[in-house]
Amino acid sequence: MILRFALRSLLAHPVRTAVLAGGFGLGVAVMAALLGVGSAILEQARAPALVGGGDVIVGSATGSIPSPRVVLSTVFDSGALGARVAAAAPRSRRMLYLVDDRGATPIRATGGIPTRDRMLGDRETRQVDSWTDTPSDRAWASPAPGDLVRTMDAFHPIPDVPARAASWAEWLYFNGRAGGARFYLAFMAGPRVSPGRRSLAVSLQLERDGRMTRFADTFDVDEHALLAAAPDLTAGTNTVRLTGTEYHIAIDLPSRSGRGRATGEMVVHATPGRSLPPFEMRGAGGWISGYVVPVMAGNVDGKLRVGGETIDLTGGAAYHDHNWGFWEGVSWQWGQVQGPRQSFVYGRVFPPADAGDTARAPGFLLALGADGVQGYATDVTIDETNDPATGRPRRIVVRGRSDSLALTLDVAVAQTEVTPMRGMDFVQMRGSCDVTGRTAAGDVRFSAPASAETFRGK
Repeated sequence: MILRFALRSLLAHPVRTAVLAGGFGLGVAVMAALLGVGSAILEQARAPALVGGGDVIVGSATGSIPSPRVVLSTVFDSGALGARVAAAAPRSRRMLYLVDDRGATPIRATGGIPTRDRMLGDRETRQVDSWTDTPSDRAWASPAPGDLVRTMDAFHPIPDVPARAASWAEWLYFNGRAGGARFYLAFMAGPRVSPGRRSLAVSLQLERDGRMTRFADTFDVDEHALLAAAPDLTAGTNTVRLTGTEYHIAIDLPSRSGRGRATGEMVVHATPGRSLPPFEMRGAGGWISGYVVPVMAGNVDGKLRVGGETIDLTGGAAYHDHNWGFWEGVSWQWGQVQGPRQSFVYGRVFPPADAGDTARAPGFLLALGADGVQGYATDVTIDETNDPATGRPRRIVVRGRSDSLALTLDVAVAQTEVTPMRGMDFVQMRGSCDVTGRTAAGDVRFSAPASAETFRGK
């Protein structure tokens, strides 16, 4: 039908039809040319040579990389890609304003490390001989493993959000196992108790032969000293000292039952490269929640003494993470398992209702091997099955899918510890985890002890 109308129009008005067809053709040609030019300009704008040399530009979904020092050191310099990367350099662009008598003039400023830029063939730094690395440049670009761990484990000032300030907390958490014993140790700095003073609580859960005993004490500490020294902490005679990549920990805590004390010393050894860099979630009203895992898979040595019994931790496995943020109305799901060659951690944080939509809270699943990250997924489901008799979890199935991994973590819960909280019960779990699937390093199949946490409404 359309062809018949076109033919009749051509026969009835040949000149007008020819002009119209020519106009359409010219418009299509101009549009094609503009699209081609635009594509070429966009590709050139993204060219690494314009940024400062190199072959590849690496960014994140949110623009800048939140932990560039960790990524540079553990991924491009010595991680799984280290052998394939000839040179890597950090670059940062910001808008600055020059203010003088004539007003404010916007300036686009670029920052980098001169020697790293020259290795990538940057023409600007190559032409200025006086641009050399400062001591801070060298320390930033090539940190010692201990310096990197200390940077990840630094504490954060309480943000200026008065409505949420009373719920601020930040803590170092350690767990480990050796023989028939497992421990769960936390140093938690809470909100201000008076101007310039913060609460610092130390708690230990010690499991032996299926029996759990708890020890705890709380102290007031100077806020400035806390922020300046952390992760080195002092709470009475309880201390954490980071020396290189080793956490030297001393404890002396009374029993929650009022009978006896737990004392001892332990050393948690971090494995360079086997860590999860810091990241933060932000929501409405200034809400923040942050998380970092300096020790995904480490070892522990030392001894604990409870009453007349000595518990030897020598040669045991250890894990350490660090949390901070506003915790009023917050809940989460979390777990970790450490296998013979790989370690896995999963989690999901649910913000308070006035900070964000809990239904859209993303989860994560991370796989780490001896050479660094082997896979990461945010397409994660965490399904918890309750025991009908107790209402507590008896099974947790975690599934994660991405281009780099397809994994299932199936946790059979053997023991739970419940801590009553306002309107909720905080549930800590121990059990055995079956890990199956694949990562970027190949197929995975093993079983190992696991730890997990969740919440239940009362």
